[in-house]
Amino acid sequence: MGISAEFIHHGHLNVIKKARELGTLVVGVLTDRAIASYKRLPNLTFDQRKIIIENIAGVTRVIPQETLDYTANLLEVRPDYVVHGDDWQSGFQKPIREKVVETLKAWGGELVEVPYTEGISNSQIDQAIREVGVTPTVRMKRLRRLLEAKPIVRVMEAHNGLTGLIVENAKAEAQTGEMREFDAMWLSSLTDSTAKGKPDIEAVDVTSRMQTVNDIMEVTTKPIIYDGDTGGKPEHFVFTVRTLERLGVSAVIIEDKIGLKKNSLFGTDVEQTQDTIPDFCAKIRQGKAAQVTREFMIIARIESLILSQGMEDAVARARGYVEAGADGIMIHSRQKSPAEVLEFCKHYNTIPNRPPLVVVPSSYNTIYEQELVEAGANIVIYANHLLRAAYPAMMDTAQTILKHGRSAEVDKQVMSINQILTLIPGGQ
Repeated sequence: MGISAEFIHHGHLNVIKKARELGTLVVGVLTDRAIASYKRLPNLTFDQRKIIIENIAGVTRVIPQETLDYTANLLEVRPDYVVHGDDWQSGFQKPIREKVVETLKAWGGELVEVPYTEGISNSQIDQAIREVGVTPTVRMKRLRRLLEAKPIVRVMEAHNGLTGLIVENAKAEAQTGEMREFDAMWLSSLTDSTAKGKPDIEAVDVTSRMQTVNDIMEVTTKPIIYDGDTGGKPEHFVFTVRTLERLGVSAVIIEDKIGLKKNSLFGTDVEQTQDTIPDFCAKIRQGKAAQVTREFMIIARIESLILSQGMEDAVARARGYVEAGADGIMIHSRQKSPAEVLEFCKHYNTIPNRPPLVVVPSSYNTIYEQELVEAGANIVIYANHLLRAAYPAMMDTAQTILKHGRSAEVDKQVMSINQILTLIPGGQ
């Protein structure tokens, strides 16, 4: 039998009981990669889930199941029976079931289906766990697990608790038929300062930004990638790394520029220059040395393409930053075409043991995620979309009320406050 083993309830035990009545029971536990191919990454790692199944009475052997498709394990084990709940006779698992039946015919195997146990909802169990929350250590580790399990990690910006809840709960069926959701959150300094009405990013200090981090963490469970701007002076960056790691943030991205940064959404000048490769490498090394855990990630953002320093400079910096210990590289571009980012990807893929590559298709926004995967990108960040979407909607609402002198015209077009409250853990 195959099982994800994310939650074990009496429905699973009913299937296991039937299976062990038929003979020696081999259980294929789905890997993180297999589960992440169709839903949210499980709370427990594969090794943790494997231990749980190994310790259930009647289980003889546990093997990894690398895909939702049973074929590879069936050909290896050649079982007399495959046992499964009958709930896969329809829905997205129906083709998997049909392939199991066809494969078993080769040696006369049989599919045995156990009636679905009523009154159990994995989605309700998952929701209950999310309402309890997640520890900083578990949250921090999840980004690395996602990178191992998924072809690309999908990240959306959040700038307060409510937008964090949107990233936490948003789901949609893709054109391919698969259900998709965001894997992690991007806490941008730009959207944080803009949401606070500050024209200067530097006016929002680290303490204020950490409060935003805490606001989002209190109501979400997904991993967080923090925008560290330049990281400041090396000694300041060391403090930031320790603070973020203690809170349970998964990664910080710092850009290889120096000087004060202005909020470009307000149309002010950005008076910065690019740091030297040796100095930025030294900052990376100091940040890595300050870490307590191996899970926290420091990602270096290369600004060469933005500052017209050229592709050769960008690739040289990537090699230097990787050698300095960066856990990932982010390449940035303001071109409307993805051509220069795709060219960088080709060069970056030649770097031995290269760490994950982060892309931010805000300007070159016509490219599909699958194209980025094929180019070698590992993380895609949608950097300020929720904030940009919110402002015109709120302005339109305000102007509509001013125009009509009442709120009836907008109330029929928006969610009720009670509907919004249902997003909040424990909300009624």
